Amino acid sequence: MPLSASPTASDSFSLGTFKRIVLAAVLAGSVAGVALTAVQGMQVVPLILQAEVYEAAAPDAAQAPEAARPHEHAEAQPAAHEHEDDHHHDANAWQPEDGVERTAYTALANISLGVGFALLLIACISLRDRPTTWRSGLLWGLGGYLTFFVAPSLGLPPEVPGTAGAALGDRQLWWAGTAACTAGGLALLSFARGGIRWAGLALLALPHLIGAPQPVVHSSTAPQELARAFVFATAIANAAFWLCLGACAGHFYKKAA
Repeated sequence: MPLSASPTASDSFSLGTFKRIVLAAVLAGSVAGVALTAVQGMQVVPLILQAEVYEAAAPDAAQAPEAARPHEHAEAQPAAHEHEDDHHHDANAWQPEDGVERTAYTALANISLGVGFALLLIACISLRDRPTTWRSGLLWGLGGYLTFFVAPSLGLPPEVPGTAGAALGDRQLWWAGTAACTAGGLALLSFARGGIRWAGLALLALPHLIGAPQPVVHSSTAPQELARAFVFATAIANAAFWLCLGACAGHFYKKAA
């Protein structure tokens, strides 16, 4: 009769590491999500509300061709830019009311996003198996900011509601490929040894050499000054999010040890 296998030291270590990662990610993601919501409330949301006024005042927006139709944006989701919706919106469809309700749903979305990115960030930190503090966590956060916001923004900058965009699937594919190439390029430059590390430069440049998908006609219902202010405000919000997430990830991962 076979004997039951007893838990080994490596099994308990793996389970302990997993719990440590999850706990640190929940704490770091929650703090960063709340911080992002606060920054958005001060800088990003007012610009979105202004742009929505211009969008609502443009009666021809709903009749625009699909490739050039304005897209609704969520409130500054950091990873990736403002998320866009390629579908027409039913006037009777439910949406949160402006004010407390909208802020609460935004905070919930930001915290969920923060926990997800924190899991990815802390998993990478644990694989490095080096002493981690909030200071070293800042560097990981900076890497996340470059990977998930700065590099994709070079081809697909954040856009206010009412801005024409290329097909959503094409933009999502380019964004994902850019993030993957940027992450790989930064990893090679930071951790590889020998000549192979310089292949990271090629990875960083590859998606931009291919080029981001663009709409047939560039148009926006919002003034250019508002669009430029939105890009600047979104960059600040994402920087605050990622630096806070990195610092908290390093701090809570160390505390959870």
